[in-house]
Amino acid sequence: MSTLPVVAAVDGSDDSMRALEWAVGAARRRAAPLRVAHVRQYAHWAQQSHVLAALRADPQDDPVLDRVRAHLEGRADQPDTEYAGLEGAAGAVLPGLGATAQLLVLGSRGRGGFTSLLLGSTGMAAARDAECPVVVVPRPGREVDGEAPGGPGSRVVVGLKVDGPDEATLEFAFAEAARRDARLQAVAAYPWPAQPWMMPGDMPPPIVDQDVIEDETRLLADGFLAPYRERHPEVTIELLPSAGDAAGHLVAASRDADLVVVGRHRRRLLSPVRMMGSVTHAVLLHAVSAVAVVPPSPSEDRPRP
Repeated sequence: MSTLPVVAAVDGSDDSMRALEWAVGAARRRAAPLRVAHVRQYAHWAQQSHVLAALRADPQDDPVLDRVRAHLEGRADQPDTEYAGLEGAAGAVLPGLGATAQLLVLGSRGRGGFTSLLLGSTGMAAARDAECPVVVVPRPGREVDGEAPGGPGSRVVVGLKVDGPDEATLEFAFAEAARRDARLQAVAAYPWPAQPWMMPGDMPPPIVDQDVIEDETRLLADGFLAPYRERHPEVTIELLPSAGDAAGHLVAASRDADLVVVGRHRRRLLSPVRMMGSVTHAVLLHAVSAVAVVPPSPSEDRPRP
């Protein structure tokens, strides 16, 4: 069985060239081929025709791909590389490439659009709709408040929901940490201060001890992480129970991190469309490191009550 490629989406912008470099390293660590894809947004019909017709474009007559070929030529670390020249709307074409890829990598902004935005519509569409994990590589110069947890060294950060852990997200994060010989930091956020619901005339609830909630969060998270520790004994795991906003803690942890890994929402019966979720959306907008958005496994992504 052939190894699925790592796909790098390029458009000639500096952002996409940074994404290309990230994808080269990812392909090398996975011993996978690299597929470089450029979508030429010429045809208005592409909004409707999606991917299949777009694959007929000629990659030999594409100045953007020529620039990439020249950039990679002669490099010792270049994986086996193929080039795909596509036509269509990038927001429709690129997510479809995830069906035949193990990873899709793109920059946070491409050409066109509003340059003041931190993440373009193409990145949003790919992170929401692709069938494989999507890595968004940010522009340099972003700043975050707060201190990154832990000391120096290679570090992967993952968001852990103790009320419903995402197996695909955790497995991806552990595997990525193992490939990088990095320690893995699992951020398990819990709501604080507690906000109990009260009706008029209700007796106030007993005072909640934050230490108790943190200990319960740690206990639950340890249980969820145990099988992944067994499968990846080479990975050093640091569990970080964190009070308050999950997105804020993940963004702070992105400082000097190799990668932040977050999950995409599972589909529900009354909301069968794919959604990223507010935490993932905020992390994509504000993290200073690359962000991997991992879709649920097919068994978890069926619409359910």
